Amino acid sequence: MRNALFGVAAALLWAAPGPASAAFTICNRSFDVANVAIGRDERGTVETRGWWKIGPNQCAEVIPDRLRGGPVHVFALDVFGRTLLSGSVPLCVAPGRFVIEGAAADCAVRGHLDARFLLVDTGAAEAWRLFLAPIPE
Repeated sequence: MRNALFGVAAALLWAAPGPASAAFTICNRSFDVANVAIGRDERGTVETRGWWKIGPNQCAEVIPDRLRGGPVHVFALDVFGRTLLSGSVPLCVAPGRFVIEGAAADCAVRGHLDARFLLVDTGAAEAWRLFLAPIPE
């Protein structure tokens, strides 16, 4: 039953502009630890970073500086490796902590894992807060 609350179809995602003190913050309102990776444009190429471990009812500031336009990509797994949040943007991740430059193509060839990230359009906002939560029964 608890597994039915999570997954791509069951993840409730709510995002809103956040306070200026934290540029991009992810809050975990689920019942499990979320392992989160992000991707964003850095110097003309997509760069992915991970993992932030975010406990239940906790938040993590994943981008500490003000947003400067452009999308932020987000991917999340639970502690068992099941997808909590994904989208349609193919980017690379790695099993342990990582920073991968040029993460948009040939992940397996370069020794990385493929993941499908959700594109979060932050528009002109300088700060953003994203919530990951189960859908109530």
